[in-house]
Amino acid sequence: MKILALCGSLQAESTNLALLRTAAAAAPPGVDVELFDGVRDLPLFNPDIESRRAAPEAVRVWREAMAACDGVLIASPEYGHSLPGALKNAIDWLIGSGELESKVVAVTASTAGPGRGVLGLRALRTTLGAVKAMIVGGEPTVRSADFDRDVAALVKALVAAIAAARQAEIDAEPD
Repeated sequence: MKILALCGSLQAESTNLALLRTAAAAAPPGVDVELFDGVRDLPLFNPDIESRRAAPEAVRVWREAMAACDGVLIASPEYGHSLPGALKNAIDWLIGSGELESKVVAVTASTAGPGRGVLGLRALRTTLGAVKAMIVGGEPTVRSADFDRDVAALVKALVAAIAAARQAEIDAEPD
């Protein structure tokens, strides 16, 4: 099972990036959590770019990474009561092409305390609704003594949701 881990922050030492590294370390055997760092390379979304020529290389790499994964883990800060522009841009590049359509996506935010990051995660869930993503989690993860345990629980829930989605696809196939 392959999970694509995506940080909503472009900061080199983001606490959300640290959360994703904790998630990768907590992944059970047989589950590969791959950090994707190409969000910073994506041009601003513009449908005219594709209508005139093929998508830029950074977009092609992004789409291939998303198409190759079984599920997604997003850890994102809240910027201005919403999701970061770079993350929104990355999602916009996938809406028309379909690689994120109906994927299982776990979302969280590394926060300093309870109640922080809620509006950003709400905006992220709304945006992911455009691709009918199946959302897992959705609450901030507080940097506390329970941080590692909480991140591991989110990874476990994501793995279970991916497995359930796979089984539902198998069950829906005609005999």
